Amino acid sequence: MHEGPDIPNYGQRGKGKMLKENLVIAIEPMINLGTEDNYTDEDGWTIRTADGKPSVHFEQDVCIKKNVPMILTDIEIIEKSEKANDNLNSSYY
Repeated sequence: MHEGPDIPNYGQRGKGKMLKENLVIAIEPMINLGTEDNYTDEDGWTIRTADGKPSVHFEQDVCIKKNVPMILTDIEIIEKSEKANDNLNSSYY
């Protein structure tokens, strides 16, 4: 599903691989209510937290351009769903 190069979404500014113009990357954070410890199911695809607490994983696709990123992912539908869900903390809107 993914092609190289692998670009970790953690690290130190100025260290690691240089992002080159026209490279498309997927920023894929995983936000967990419990532990950061996780494992992959036997299907080789499903990721679960070790403590079984709820988590979410999403993707933001970005094309590296000179002086400015080009955001490729439209997350408007996600934001609408979040705003409509009374169980979420919406204080950041």
